[in-house]
Amino acid sequence: GWLFQKVLYPSLTWRRDTVGDKTIYLTFDDGPIPEMTPDILEILKAYQAKATFFCVGDNIRKYPDIFKKTQEAGHSIGNHTYNHLNGWKSKDSIYLENIALCTSAIQENTIYSLPEKILFRPPYGRISYSQMRKLKAEYEIIMWEVLSGDFSSSIDPETCLLKTIQNTQP
Repeated sequence: GWLFQKVLYPSLTWRRDTVGDKTIYLTFDDGPIPEMTPDILEILKAYQAKATFFCVGDNIRKYPDIFKKTQEAGHSIGNHTYNHLNGWKSKDSIYLENIALCTSAIQENTIYSLPEKILFRPPYGRISYSQMRKLKAEYEIIMWEVLSGDFSSSIDPETCLLKTIQNTQP
């Protein structure tokens, strides 16, 4: 699916040119959640690394303190819809309303000023052309080049890590 989308939607952000720097952009989706986000924040702190957290609005509502700690640690925040909706399975009006709800949750709980264009990552990487077209003015739609696969119980952590490292480049 997502390789096809990369060809179909070249205007989405799939990568950023690091101009020779050895920089990678780490992103985490679906939080904030107490089972993982605090541990991720500690690991990032230990390595003095920053990341972007694409947050689900309902999780921001449930765990505003973890959301604020993520920002206090200097990480970027992005919108991942309010209820983790699949754009391919959602009517545009419902999908766009869900994204707006998440943006409201971000705005109500942010401790810093937000960028002019809020970062948005479609759950599962699934977004229709009409949804993309309607969102582009207000959001920068961020995809990915390397998907770790850590969501799959069929991939052990070591394999997940090795494949991610092998496929990662500046």
